[in-house]
Amino acid sequence: MRAGEAAAAAGVTIKALRYYEDCGLLSPGRAANGYRDYTAEDVRLAEEIRSLGTLGLAPKETGPFLACLRAGHEQGDHCVESLAAYQRKIEALDLLVARLTRSRDQLIRRRDAAAQRGFPSATELAKESTEMLPTADPLPADLPAPVDDGAAAHLPGRTLPALSFTGTDGSNIRLDAVFEGRWVLFLYPLTGDPAADIPEGWNEIPGARGCSQEACSFRDNLDALRAEGIGRVLALSSDRADYQQALVDRLHLPYPMLSDPRLTLADELKLPTFEAGGQTLYRRLTLVLRGATIEHVFYPVFPPDTHADEVAQWFRDHRDA
Repeated sequence: MRAGEAAAAAGVTIKALRYYEDCGLLSPGRAANGYRDYTAEDVRLAEEIRSLGTLGLAPKETGPFLACLRAGHEQGDHCVESLAAYQRKIEALDLLVARLTRSRDQLIRRRDAAAQRGFPSATELAKESTEMLPTADPLPADLPAPVDDGAAAHLPGRTLPALSFTGTDGSNIRLDAVFEGRWVLFLYPLTGDPAADIPEGWNEIPGARGCSQEACSFRDNLDALRAEGIGRVLALSSDRADYQQALVDRLHLPYPMLSDPRLTLADELKLPTFEAGGQTLYRRLTLVLRGATIEHVFYPVFPPDTHADEVAQWFRDHRDA
């Protein structure tokens, strides 16, 4: 068959066929008129080269597979030499991944170091008095309180799924491997720009208002929680990551926030949500965890601006023996 027919049958271009021939991978015969005459075997070999290319093997690395097909095997990886070629490629990829991982880690360290220049360190921030830290606006006195609708009653004893999120501190956090001891995960609806992103009627939704105030509450009570043996405090919402980062920077939050815009954790654990402004948002709740197991649930949470005090008191009342 002519080059155009062979290329179409193999799912490649005529230029690719010429390149395979230049590499010594294909050797089509010649018709009486001098044109290349491709056989069904040539097409099969070209298909194999293309297929292996999708796995990252360059045409020049496909020789053992083509030799296996020419030897009469139905599959190009039926021969020992082909398996060895697989292994060589795997080892090369392992080295590449290791180099890329090292480069990524170095970039993260340099980015973080650059971002901290001219700003107080976490240790210095911890020494600041609470009065000197930024605060959120006080909550209105007439906010409606949420009621317990039983939507979180099934959670104690459940295990967190192996979901991973990138925290505002740049770390990759897998929920089922955060800390072996006790730690806290608090969920909140959103903290967008009040002038543009807060849904209409937000203050009238029971339990909706107060995300920034709750974040400050956990910031200000972090030392008290650590004194009770709490290893980590994390916050999670469907907020965009850039909104969360802005909140962390503005309020000097010393713990990571996790962005879950698709509400994957809600789907896994059947967590309570609500609708506002055309969005599905997390209802405010706090999980006390021991390893990956939910030990206690605070739900509903109200008022949010003093909730961390409530959590700290719970730990004082439920200390490990």
